[in-house]
Amino acid sequence: MSRFLADEDGATAIEYALIASLLSVAVVSSAFLLGGGLGSLWDTVRTEVVAALAP
Repeated sequence: MSRFLADEDGATAIEYALIASLLSVAVVSSAFLLGGGLGSLWDTVRTEVVAALAP
């Protein structure tokens, strides 16, 4: 029983899972927040390229 209580493999796996979930939440939320800004940036780039290539 003492060996079971001293085993920390499960705790380490849970810690890694929590870190991975926090990182994924950070990535998804930052992509969501930056999505609109990046869309307008690409619209501006497209408009400028089309204007530069127009005869």
